[in-house]
Amino acid sequence: MDQAETPTAIVTGASSGIGLGVTQALLERGWQVVATSRAIRTSKELKPASNLVLIDGDAGKKETAVKVVETAIKHFGRIDLLVNNAGIYVPKAFTDYTEEDYNLVMNTNVASFFYMTQQVIPQMKKQDAGHVVDISAVIADQPSSGAVLAVLSKSPMPAVSKALALEYAANNIRFNTVSPGVVDTPMHAGGNREAMAKFHPLNRVGEVSDIVDAILYLQNATFVTGENIHVDGGVHAGR
Repeated sequence: MDQAETPTAIVTGASSGIGLGVTQALLERGWQVVATSRAIRTSKELKPASNLVLIDGDAGKKETAVKVVETAIKHFGRIDLLVNNAGIYVPKAFTDYTEEDYNLVMNTNVASFFYMTQQVIPQMKKQDAGHVVDISAVIADQPSSGAVLAVLSKSPMPAVSKALALEYAANNIRFNTVSPGVVDTPMHAGGNREAMAKFHPLNRVGEVSDIVDAILYLQNATFVTGENIHVDGGVHAGR
């Protein structure tokens, strides 16, 4: 397949956890990927190749989004999938959050979605095809104490995906959301695994592969848009 015809993805927060898993899964399936995080070029798991470009940068800044999208078009000539995965979790009591905490979480979780999505849409419109998957969190539906900034930053994602799914349906650009429960990633490495498992009715911690499978499903399900898939061991059903 010609490089210009090979499907191409952008993955944010790709140096570890879900972002790394998605990047590796796409590469294994013959995709071209532009992967980004703050220091992804130091990654031991990902190395630049003809089908993989690594870009260091803060996904919450517009200049990073511009650079990533321009690079994808320059190297691969197309953008078929954007996975807005960049995210950070800062657990604190609500009144303990600082202005710095607020800015860090909102920039990483919300501004990254805004700038990156805004930049990919013109290319997807030109192609008359594209797909954006936003990674939210089940605590947007079933909040927990000590996680208000996570709720504030992640709860808009399903609604925004629905709005954009309608706005760009005529351009054949789809928007979907995946809402994980607690997943075994470096973000939760120091947590009590037994307690994290009990958070879910299925009584286990999610695996990166569980989230990757949902994203791959959505990519292949071309009649699905505006959807929010909960990959949370049943948390969204109630606790």
